[in-house]
Amino acid sequence: MTFAVRIARVRARMAELDVDALLLSVGPDLPYLIGYEAMPLERLTMLVLARTGDARLVVPRLEAPRVERRPELFELVEWEETDDPIALVAGLLSPSARRVAIGDHTWARFVLGLQRALPSCAFVAASDVVGPVRMVKEADEIAALARAAHAVDAVAREMRSVTFAGRTELDVHRELVERMLAAGHERANFAIVAAGANAASPHHDPSATRAIGDRDIVLCDFGGQMHGYCSDITRMFHVGEPTAEIADVYSVLVEAQEAGVRAATVGTPCQDVDAASRRVIAQAGFGEYFVHRVGHGIGAEAHEDPYLVAGNTRPLEPGHVFSVEPGIYFPGRFGMRLEDIVVATADGPLRLNDASRAIAIVA
Repeated sequence: MTFAVRIARVRARMAELDVDALLLSVGPDLPYLIGYEAMPLERLTMLVLARTGDARLVVPRLEAPRVERRPELFELVEWEETDDPIALVAGLLSPSARRVAIGDHTWARFVLGLQRALPSCAFVAASDVVGPVRMVKEADEIAALARAAHAVDAVAREMRSVTFAGRTELDVHRELVERMLAAGHERANFAIVAAGANAASPHHDPSATRAIGDRDIVLCDFGGQMHGYCSDITRMFHVGEPTAEIADVYSVLVEAQEAGVRAATVGTPCQDVDAASRRVIAQAGFGEYFVHRVGHGIGAEAHEDPYLVAGNTRPLEPGHVFSVEPGIYFPGRFGMRLEDIVVATADGPLRLNDASRAIAIVA
């Protein structure tokens, strides 16, 4: 799909919501619509997209050389260091504008400044406008997500032959980052490495002092960005043979993830996918130890709509891409999670990750 088609779809959504103008600064919405990513600076960059008429990209003059000119999409408006970019943006809106959607990632200083400059306008979240358009992935976006998924699959496979014992969590974290970059990622977004009791903290920060020891379970959750789209995978490792308890709990986790994936069919409410995984864990007696939703959407952002969580009644559509990642966490003892990226298709759920889901026995 071309940028022009995306803009047309967003404008149709603006009409549905009675939004007069869309203001986008930093974050993924801007590159999604015009192919330009704003740097997170104190100097304002903002796309001013009216429901009808011309679109204008307001940028500080020193950033203008980074912009790929697309005159068929937008007019470039440069501002000087002594200019007031808030006043400039406000002046580009129609005097009749009353409802303005602003990018969710926009810095508060700019939001507050625009609210003062446009006292007659009501501000709403741009995610309500752009989110439903971005949520349904196009074929080329799914292909990009598949390439990113296959890259971290390769890393996960390589890590099965790596020595863990005697190394710190931070050391293994750094290896995951290096391997993701070597596999084609432009950046690593995160690399959680959590050993033993630390694995009971779902978003544990890798420690520079916690050495991985014999009989330790190790949770590795890692992902990054590759050609504008994100990867995210979680695999479990164990130094030496796991205990019978760990093996039994992990078998429940595998069953729970499989139940969630099977449930992720077109038309199924997001909350029902969460419930399918949660039911397996609860029936095994571990319900209180599953402490988060079963999944999140993924695309240009590592976490985006749709969220697979209780209360979200949105039905899955073809082109929705999301994680299925149940976890079981015993505070002070150990934890585990298993995560794959899945696409909802007319032919059923499609896993993008194919790295082995068995616990990796490592040295």
